[in-house]
Amino acid sequence: MTATPPAGSETGTAGPGGGRPRRRAIVILASVGVVAFLADLLTKHLALQALSDREPVKLLGGAVYLSLTRNSGAAWSIGSDHTWIFPLITMAVIGWIGWMALRLRSVPWGVSLGLVLGGALGNLADRIFRAPGHFVGHVVDMISLFDPYGQVWPVFNLADSALVCGVVLAVFLELTGRQRDGSRLGRKQPAAQAPVEQRERA
Repeated sequence: MTATPPAGSETGTAGPGGGRPRRRAIVILASVGVVAFLADLLTKHLALQALSDREPVKLLGGAVYLSLTRNSGAAWSIGSDHTWIFPLITMAVIGWIGWMALRLRSVPWGVSLGLVLGGALGNLADRIFRAPGHFVGHVVDMISLFDPYGQVWPVFNLADSALVCGVVLAVFLELTGRQRDGSRLGRKQPAAQAPVEQRERA
């Protein structure tokens, strides 16, 4: 009698212990995270070199301004008197991503979590290593929308953009039923295999 193959083997997706989809998703998560982190470091370095001690740079007819600021808090300087709490929150987020990765076999989820990871690491590096001191460092921001000084929208950086894009993608994946293990809610499962004797007659 021929043994029934493991679930998911016919569709090319691995079961709970499948290695290939998991490796691919983890590689995507790590790659996106590293690229987002390095891109954030580069743009902050360029901003510090080019925008220090100068007026904001107007782009796209005033839709975007490059305006260097250092933020001790969150958006709109929320929590600026408690800077030390933001590294703790960020490390908790990174730990949460590690926990999510234990069952990760979905490439779109890998992209989402990678964006969140890269953004979190970018701002965490500022909190730890920049002035005025370790774990109370101010985040370097440089992008302002519709106003040179963040009066319409908080001044942000590439790490913030990666975080927002990652969260938006995660919400979209949840709303469309896509799961971290590669399955999809609401989609009919493949029909059970025919009995052994029917396969033999075929």
